[in-house]
Amino acid sequence: MLQFFKSSLPTRLFALVVLLLAVRLPLLWWGVALTPVELHGLLVGERLHDGAIPYRDLYDSTAPLAAALFGTLEFVANRPLWLYRVLALLLLGFQALRFNFVLNRADVHPERGYVGALAYLLLASLTSDLDTLSPLLVGHTFIIAALSALLPTSREGYDNRRLFRAGFLVGVAALCYLPLALFLLVGLFAVIIFAANSFRSFLLLVCGFLFPYAVAGTFFLYTNSLAGFVQFHLQPTLQGLANETDGLPLWVLLRLLILPGVLLLIGLVRSFTTPLGLVFQVKFQQLMLVWLLVATGMAAVGRGMATGTLVLFLPALTYYCLFLWQKARRAWVPEVLLVLVLAAVVVIRYRTVLHLERVLQLPPESNYAVNPHPNYAFLEGQHLLVLGPDQRPYLKNRLATPYLDWQLAQVDFGHLNEYDAVFRLSQNFESAPPRYLIDQAGLMPELQYKVPTIFGRYERTNTPQVYRLTR
Repeated sequence: MLQFFKSSLPTRLFALVVLLLAVRLPLLWWGVALTPVELHGLLVGERLHDGAIPYRDLYDSTAPLAAALFGTLEFVANRPLWLYRVLALLLLGFQALRFNFVLNRADVHPERGYVGALAYLLLASLTSDLDTLSPLLVGHTFIIAALSALLPTSREGYDNRRLFRAGFLVGVAALCYLPLALFLLVGLFAVIIFAANSFRSFLLLVCGFLFPYAVAGTFFLYTNSLAGFVQFHLQPTLQGLANETDGLPLWVLLRLLILPGVLLLIGLVRSFTTPLGLVFQVKFQQLMLVWLLVATGMAAVGRGMATGTLVLFLPALTYYCLFLWQKARRAWVPEVLLVLVLAAVVVIRYRTVLHLERVLQLPPESNYAVNPHPNYAFLEGQHLLVLGPDQRPYLKNRLATPYLDWQLAQVDFGHLNEYDAVFRLSQNFESAPPRYLIDQAGLMPELQYKVPTIFGRYERTNTPQVYRLTR
């Protein structure tokens, strides 16, 4: 099978798509579980589709381009979960083929073909986390697109005009998921090892990075939401306060990373013991090592709990795995290794169907999906607000106020002794008060006392913590 994918014929690409779908599509028969990050994206898209402006009419830290994408998808259909899954698969496929194209065109490895794309998609199929359309996955697509612009077009050095494009793409990626701005360090290292004038070239890279932010800042300035952009997106993300716990628990992710970690370790050892013919190939090897360090730093800062964290490591993993598939004295060894990796991915991915959760000590990933809250089953199709971090009641209902992220909502609900906070509450509730209010934080008595014109209109229902608008 390995020799088959070492060819560049179009039939190999078709076989790659068939293999990818064969691994993933059968899981659809057992249902598609809604993840927390997808529910959050659906709610953001729903609010933007209703005319809300991010950071002005919506208290949320989602990056602006990711929020705009969710809002655009909402125009296609109401809460289009199927479209989220299809787009996530297409983005992963694009990343794999684009990275494979860069590897082949730059001659970073003696052997060409679709082996790089095969390794990329095979390791990406290890977890359902990468079936999810997360801001990280969307932003990482632009990072992959920027890689080719970071490499010189000739062995003499850079065409400096391409550096602005590389910085621009990294800036667009950061507008999808702000921590991806750390990949400027990869760009800096590429400039140092490839460019003749490193300082001037890096300034050009930085100018390209800042351009998308200048455009975004201008938009938010004219929509009177620039202060909210800084307060609800930039500051929480830079201070580590943004919600990054929507992914799998850290201990589950670490166990899923055992197989990629072993492959990476063996690939690293093999790469340093394999003589590379060209100076460019040595430099690219160093660049991938820096990529791996930056990805590890991003995962460590986010505590590994952002949805889609594995995608950060896939390019470096794919590159170093190429040294495992290269020609060996015993030609059957790489073939057997690839078959074993494919079998391991299938077993891990289908562990629930095969009833191997206890053997592998890996719980089903569906355990961490969003399920309806049993106490609020009678609420369906209602406009409501949850005073608390639990977003499950929104699964079958609509958000009626700007207060989506409870942590960011503390700018108002956490300062009820201040006039400005009470005034903003009154403004946000006056035009369209929610039909139901779920008080998980126990704030309703204080709210009814301090803002009686709004919250005095709510009365208790037979369900604890649930209030209904009466007039």
